[in-house]
Amino acid sequence: MSETLNGAVAIRPDYPEALWVQARNLIAEQIASGTLEAGRRLPPERELCQQLNISRVTLRKALASLVEEGLLSSSHGRGWYVSTGVVDREWPNSLESFTETAARMGLTPSSRVLRNEIAPATYDEAEELGLAPGTPLFVLERVRLLNGVPIAIDQARVPAELGEGFTDADYASDSLYDRLDAAGVDLVRAEATIEAREADAVVAESLGLAAGAPILVMHQLVVDGAGRRVLASDIRYSGERYRLRTVFTRTAGHGPR
Repeated sequence: MSETLNGAVAIRPDYPEALWVQARNLIAEQIASGTLEAGRRLPPERELCQQLNISRVTLRKALASLVEEGLLSSSHGRGWYVSTGVVDREWPNSLESFTETAARMGLTPSSRVLRNEIAPATYDEAEELGLAPGTPLFVLERVRLLNGVPIAIDQARVPAELGEGFTDADYASDSLYDRLDAAGVDLVRAEATIEAREADAVVAESLGLAAGAPILVMHQLVVDGAGRRVLASDIRYSGERYRLRTVFTRTAGHGPR
């Protein structure tokens, strides 16, 4: 076994817990004990990987989990820091892009593009967007990552007539919402449904999960100011890396009786 930060025992591959979970718990314990003070920068990733005897992918998964919990923050190009206060790390109930959410959370977004093409709308796709079957659609499918950790698989469908050159962008880093804004598409409101499912083999491999692991599937339909359906998407989130915040209000006339 090697030694890690301030003499803590390194994680062990023979333990039942996943390596990234052990790494997350080790760092969280040092933060809780005050060994890692608020505002302190963690050692470089290469040094942490050597100390803990884990890969960079495993380390980043642990660090991203701590960021989501508000225990760490990241600064692009500067490293990882112990948070100095409570930080909101939840997905909002407002309509914002993955890139905008990542920026608000202090994380670095990136994508691995699986599909980027113009294709005729199937009957189901045409029905959800209010189009005739066979209408050209721009289809974009990506694995979405935060600080290198895969969070979701996102497939978006947009009527191709809404803008030219959709397929020309580099969606490994470019935002689809920005492209739509530039094309004059006004994204106003989205209706979404979320359900729990099990990851199939393809989804599990893309998200670094075990087949059958829990995922959350969000179907979203975005409309513009005129009520026109302009974007439909299916987003499959890793169940352990996603949390949605919402607000419930009680309408008048439903007080105590």
